[in-house]
Amino acid sequence: MEKSLSDLRKIVVPEFVYGNGARYLLGNYVNNFNLKKVMVVSDHGVQNAGWTGELLDILETAGIAYSLFLDVTANPKDFEIMKGVEQYLDECCEALVAIGGGSPMDCAKGIGIVATNGGSITDYEGVDEVPEPCPPYLFIPTTAGTSADVSQFAIVTDCSDLRKFAIISKTVVPDISLIDPEVTMTMNRELTLHTGLDALTHAIEAFVSNASSSVSDLHAMEAIRLIFKHLLSVLEHPDSSQHRTGMMEASLHAGIAFSNASLGLVHAMSHSLGGYKDFPHGESNAILLPFVLEFNKPFIETRCESILHMLHKQGISSGSNADSFIYLINDLNEKAGLRNTLRRSGIGSEDIPNLAKKAFHDPCMVTNPREVSVEEIEVIYEKALRDSE
Repeated sequence: MEKSLSDLRKIVVPEFVYGNGARYLLGNYVNNFNLKKVMVVSDHGVQNAGWTGELLDILETAGIAYSLFLDVTANPKDFEIMKGVEQYLDECCEALVAIGGGSPMDCAKGIGIVATNGGSITDYEGVDEVPEPCPPYLFIPTTAGTSADVSQFAIVTDCSDLRKFAIISKTVVPDISLIDPEVTMTMNRELTLHTGLDALTHAIEAFVSNASSSVSDLHAMEAIRLIFKHLLSVLEHPDSSQHRTGMMEASLHAGIAFSNASLGLVHAMSHSLGGYKDFPHGESNAILLPFVLEFNKPFIETRCESILHMLHKQGISSGSNADSFIYLINDLNEKAGLRNTLRRSGIGSEDIPNLAKKAFHDPCMVTNPREVSVEEIEVIYEKALRDSE
């Protein structure tokens, strides 16, 4: 009997160590790869928090040479990656160690791609466009939200075209991630909020994705549960190890979910905004999420009911349909103190056609539960813009 393969799902998850103190295992793992010299990719914020210096001490204690690269900004730029490639090759590095949030980790992924495959980072946009395996990646995330430490995604800003583009490939899945909630204790409130809402968007879009599976659903639902349980509390009690740990675990679950089920229209539109205005990614996700849920509503009603049923068991929600879920998201944004808007960030109606066109071509669009046209994306941007007036 001939069977359909349409329901098959391939799940890719890196090796990871989760828990307080995981970062101290870095020297052991680098030595397991028999590496003589690594490039350490971080940024000035993580360095100022003390985590980069601690990592370098771990490497020195283990007798491992390193080259430090700190020229990474939010929404990592193509030219930053190419500068890193030059340093990586000049310094004869053999692997990439990243410590930081999504920007250093995505930058490290880009450096590895070009160092191995040549050309420019813009040559590898899209799905499965990286032909040769990358150098070993060893990552330590310092934020609870981006999940670059467990995902098949790298997001890069193309400065010549003012857009963010996605590279989706198994070659950028880290070889080892040391996921240590302790390093999130130095995050400020804004970063905690934005990365937490990013993780929530990852989980929701993965759950309603047309490529979701029973495995990705388990991780997505657990991420949603943990975020509703811990996000507001960690904003109120930033020194709480319990709530920091809860959010880091949520980020891990959300990352596994979206890495394997992909994302949707929220991320496509958010990538467009991030490339155009260097908009903070988690913040733009949070602003757009209710409007995209409203657009997708006829196709996600049952999925929203499942989320609400789960949250009801936690004493969080009494609703039972998509409208109730959208209300819950808006309520969370308000209680969390999400204040920025598209208008305040300098977006106007004249920008929308270009933003919509770029969002339409984002690979995240493929797994949105509802097909969408450029014109419909324009309408969603307009609604979000009007709401911010």
